[in-house]
Amino acid sequence: MRRILRLLFYLRPYVVFALMSVVLMAVVGGMAAFRLLLVKPIFDNVLSPTASPDRVLVFNIPYTSHHLDLQYFVPAHFHNAWTVVAFALVVSALIKSVCDYAGTYLVNYAGFGMITDLRNALYDAILRRSEAFFQRHTTGSLLSTLINDIEKVQFAMSTVLGDFLQQFFTLLFTITVVIMLGGKLAWVLLLFVPVVISSARRIGRRVRQTTRTGQDKLAEIQNILHETITGNRIVKAFGMEHWEMNRFRVAARRLFRANLKSVSVQAISSPLMDAIGSVAIAMLLLIGRNQIVQHKMTAGSFIAFLIAVFTLYDPVRKFALFYNSFQQALGASEDIFKFLDAQDEVPEKKRAFVLKEFKESIVFDHVCFAYHVEGEEDKQVLKDIDLTVQRGEVIALVGPSGAGKSTFVKLIPRFFDVTEGSIKIDGHDLRDLTIDSLRKQMGKVTQETVLFNDTVRNNIAYGRPDVPIERVITAAKMALAHDFIEQLPDGYGTMIGEKGFRLSGGERQRLAIARAILKNAPVLILDEATSALDTESESLVQAALANLMENRTVFVVAHRLSTVRRADRIVVLDQGRIAEIGNHAELLALGGIYKRLHDLQFNDADVETAAAGGIS
Repeated sequence: MRRILRLLFYLRPYVVFALMSVVLMAVVGGMAAFRLLLVKPIFDNVLSPTASPDRVLVFNIPYTSHHLDLQYFVPAHFHNAWTVVAFALVVSALIKSVCDYAGTYLVNYAGFGMITDLRNALYDAILRRSEAFFQRHTTGSLLSTLINDIEKVQFAMSTVLGDFLQQFFTLLFTITVVIMLGGKLAWVLLLFVPVVISSARRIGRRVRQTTRTGQDKLAEIQNILHETITGNRIVKAFGMEHWEMNRFRVAARRLFRANLKSVSVQAISSPLMDAIGSVAIAMLLLIGRNQIVQHKMTAGSFIAFLIAVFTLYDPVRKFALFYNSFQQALGASEDIFKFLDAQDEVPEKKRAFVLKEFKESIVFDHVCFAYHVEGEEDKQVLKDIDLTVQRGEVIALVGPSGAGKSTFVKLIPRFFDVTEGSIKIDGHDLRDLTIDSLRKQMGKVTQETVLFNDTVRNNIAYGRPDVPIERVITAAKMALAHDFIEQLPDGYGTMIGEKGFRLSGGERQRLAIARAILKNAPVLILDEATSALDTESESLVQAALANLMENRTVFVVAHRLSTVRRADRIVVLDQGRIAEIGNHAELLALGGIYKRLHDLQFNDADVETAAAGGIS
């Protein structure tokens, strides 16, 4: 019930349209029931040679001496039975059709609007989550929730809801007609109500469970698809097509079984309702025959009653399907609300301070950090880091793999929060600042260049369509990217493909540098920005980085020590602690970890050069 109320919460902006659709669907149900009432005068008046042609009795009101004539609802100049009934049939059909169209449109408008808002809220919630959230949840599961789970809820709250309202009011008014026409005979149907309700509830619970299982299996397939499509080069390079095909088939088989289980539960509804309905009709035929023989009911009344019962049967049968659809939506909404309610590990304080501009320093004060994994012991990555970085200073972070270099720079834009100590920028704890104002001070270029399937211009001016093309070109020139961009088929208007796969590694990296130059943030983070490039590309990127680093506070993470020699200070991390700190010459003279890493790299480089000379 709580999930239902939460879903209906998103209906608030569309409540007027929803209420209008309810009224219109009530009219549709009323007109459907009214046409059932016309069956009695058709048999008792229009088709009967002995009946009065002027008085078209519709029905007697049960338990009273009153009756209702059809002439009350038609213009006075219609006199005989045929014209009265024909007029009533045509007008009721027109009213029903108009209201059916308008009601269906309005309920779908409300339903689709509500689902659009829910999808937007879910996307907004996922997009604002910290990096830890994306480490815990696979891409496939997030895509499945955003697309498949939302689709299940959408189907229930638009298409099914419109049909449900129509059938509900048809059922309501038809029950009224059944009671009016059948009197005591109608109460026989009450015997079957408990059976129908209890059966529907049991089936509905199973449907919700099987739907959630099916959605989870579909998420598994989407995750495999995402991994194999985005990593298709590795799949081909290792000749793993058959392995991936087998993985996919196994996952598809699991989805197949889950879907079959769901269908086997849902498919019970309709045959069960058929069986219950058949027993009810058989009993009514037996009792109704006796009523006619004893002249307690006319043939027209009983036929109208029987047709009304048959009409009643259709909504009852569909209600089982509607109930299943709503249960599917509730099952699908489980993950939607799980992601909406997820606690953010990097929350923003209320009335947080807006940092206008970075002016002085960034201070790491006894900073410790540990990765938290559910069900596992926390993994301590950084321990008691003390460091003050002045504005305009270039700080290089080096050390063995796993020393905590990348984690160190992820703490500066608050991708994660420190577990102990604090990081302060211009005297403000990062946790006291608005996340938006903090990250506006940061530019970042990483080893894994993230580009979008868009034009070169839009990738450089990411999220800023109003930036003049002249500024984009200036940024590209500073990143040494302008020349190769000009050689592309459409220049700055060239689509570069998913993740920029139509460009070389060096070209992609220079576009990322141009993007950072255009942002013009005072703090720059370079995380292994040249480690994946060949020598020629690296020299171009290094020149572009020199332009980017000018007049900025820079944190450089690098394995290649040749890229950090010109840093103002080099911080050597080892097992999460600052082991050494100083410039290139000072650390070499110290003879510690930095010198060992330096000697290893440059001895390897000498060996490679000698080997290349021998080969030539």
